[in-house]
Amino acid sequence: MSTEEQKFVIQKFYTKDVSFESPGVPAIFNKEWKPEMSLDVHTSSESLDNDDHEVTVHLTVTVKSLEQVAFLVEVKQAGIFTISGFNKHDLERALACFCASNLYPYARVVISDLVMRAGFPQILLPPINFEAIFEARKQEQDKLSKKTAH
Repeated sequence: MSTEEQKFVIQKFYTKDVSFESPGVPAIFNKEWKPEMSLDVHTSSESLDNDDHEVTVHLTVTVKSLEQVAFLVEVKQAGIFTISGFNKHDLERALACFCASNLYPYARVVISDLVMRAGFPQILLPPINFEAIFEARKQEQDKLSKKTAH
C-alpha cells in the first residue's frame, strides 16, 4: 500500500471583495463615541484544477455607537492553496482551519485600514480559533445527520 506524500503550498493571497458603509456620517462624528462591535465570520472553499483550492474568509464587522450604526465592513479575503496527500477529513480541516488562519491576518489589516481611512478610530479584531469553529460545525452536522437517520 503506497501513501502519497502530503503537500501544502500557499500559491497566492488576495482580497476578493470589499464593502464599507458609514450611514451616519458626518453627524456621528459629533456624537459621543461608545462603540459596540459585532463580528460575523465564516469560511468557504472551492476545488480548482488539480490539487488547487480557493479558500475564502468572509468577515462582516458592524460597529454601532449609542444604537446607531457607525459603519459596516464586509471583506472576503481569499487564497489559492495546493494541497495533496490528505484524506477527506484532514483536507476539510486544512481548508477550514489552517488556510483560514493564514488568511485572517490579511483580512484584519484590510478592515483596520478601511476603518481608519473612513475617519474612525482603529479597531483591532480579536483572534479567531478556526479549529473550534470547525469542530462546532462538525458536531452540528453530526447531530443533524443523526436526526435525519431516525
